[in-house]
Amino acid sequence: MKHNFGAGPCILPQEVFKEASNAVLNFNDTGLSILEISHRSKEFEEVIAEAERLVRELLRVPQNYSILFLQGGASQQFAMVPMNLLKEGGKAAYLDTGVWASKAAKEASKIGKIEIVASSSDSNYNYIPKNFEIPSDVDYFHYTSNNTIYGTEVFDKPKTNVPTVVDMSSDIFSRDIDVSEYDLIYAGAQKNMGPAGVTLVIVKDEILGKTSRIIPSIFDYHAHIKAASMYNTPPTFAIYTSLLNLRWLKAKGGITVMEQENIIKARALYDEIDRNPFFKGTAAKEDRSRMNVTFVMETPELEAEFLALSKERNLIGIKGHRSVGGFRASIYNALTLSSVNALVDAMKEFEDSKNKA
Repeated sequence: MKHNFGAGPCILPQEVFKEASNAVLNFNDTGLSILEISHRSKEFEEVIAEAERLVRELLRVPQNYSILFLQGGASQQFAMVPMNLLKEGGKAAYLDTGVWASKAAKEASKIGKIEIVASSSDSNYNYIPKNFEIPSDVDYFHYTSNNTIYGTEVFDKPKTNVPTVVDMSSDIFSRDIDVSEYDLIYAGAQKNMGPAGVTLVIVKDEILGKTSRIIPSIFDYHAHIKAASMYNTPPTFAIYTSLLNLRWLKAKGGITVMEQENIIKARALYDEIDRNPFFKGTAAKEDRSRMNVTFVMETPELEAEFLALSKERNLIGIKGHRSVGGFRASIYNALTLSSVNALVDAMKEFEDSKNKA
């Protein structure tokens, strides 16, 4: 058995893979593949409608919010957000907590004026800034809730009275949130929701249409809302597979149950990192991510040796990002506790072998 700790695209439940593969050959006994049915057909309209209902149910999305399934990943949202929310002559506030937060701010600066309210770049993004002020005159405040590269996560929404936008690409559906606290949420599907190719957007209707900017239709949230996520041909297979995963999540008991499982998994791994003298975590303890666990060796020269042991134990994708080095174990929703325990066992085995040497 292989244990997939890759940072993305995400691990998905085996039953989702099985159903999705069956649909590639014969979708719902239509005799057609999910890859070839018309996105205008009744069958696919039912897919996208059910996916929207499940997102609304699982996240308790209020009725005055629209739910969209778009393309272009979070990177396209880096531009769409300021296009739709940053007024001519206005300003937006950004929290800089990593590569993706920085890229979001850089894209917004091409549209209008932005202000970086705080940054953890001074310490290679290994913590979440605290006690920063968000100007009251900005059009919106943007932050990234989970930083996949650096292993930090924002669990409590920063307090502000201005519209709040959050990139939840890597922790959406992993924990309970109050959607009504946010004005726009976006998330690439490829961490916890589904395969790469579709991006979820949840937007409060009343914040749109206030910029006086002429927006190309493909980048206009209003155009996508009006067309029910079918302004252009949607990523049908990615949406269908996401639907299967949302059904799986509901069957498990929903997000509250999932969050408790994620807490247990993260605690098991962090406890071993803190206990084992050969390893140490890279992120500030109070800001540790439940989704992406980053750690290094106390003796860097031993990293290659541990990677070799991990490969022997079928632990896949734990090599850290080049910005941090060491190791990164991504423990998304579908990764089981048994896989986490397999990594913990390998760390203990490595310790024992070195102590006996």
